[in-house]
Amino acid sequence: MTIDNSQNKLLDLTQQAAQALLDKNWLLATAESCTGGWLAKCCTDLAGSSAWFERGFVTYSNQSKHDLLDVSLGTLEHYGAVSEQSAVEMASGALTRSQANISVAITGVAGPDGGSIEKPVGTVWIAWCLKNSRPQTVCLQLNGDREQIRYQAVVTALKGIIKNARD
Repeated sequence: MTIDNSQNKLLDLTQQAAQALLDKNWLLATAESCTGGWLAKCCTDLAGSSAWFERGFVTYSNQSKHDLLDVSLGTLEHYGAVSEQSAVEMASGALTRSQANISVAITGVAGPDGGSIEKPVGTVWIAWCLKNSRPQTVCLQLNGDREQIRYQAVVTALKGIIKNARD
């Protein structure tokens, strides 16, 4: 996929997410680690995004996950930052610390370093939370370089936003 096609795909998915959120009169909050704010950037690239994008948290360090999103230090120590438990707590924290109706959290190992046998490079957890609903999660095993892994995570997060807002 070329850079132009990648950017067009992100723009298209972001526009779909925006429309789905507007149709529900919902606000979105994001909590990002390995994507470093890329999802929030996609959202705010659209003019008028303040009508549906409430806020974004970039919590790269464990301490920032704890301080800003109330991710338990016990969760981080026991399961690690790249885990279903941390993704859920990140998404939950983004929801409770915002006016949003839906949140999404992304945490993973984008590489090229930092992987392990248990969590190799390309392991990404994404969680979506809606008020008064059980969190939804997915664990991805993505291939490619750092940018490709991060890109695929943002695409998956946007698709989940669209699905949740349309259901």
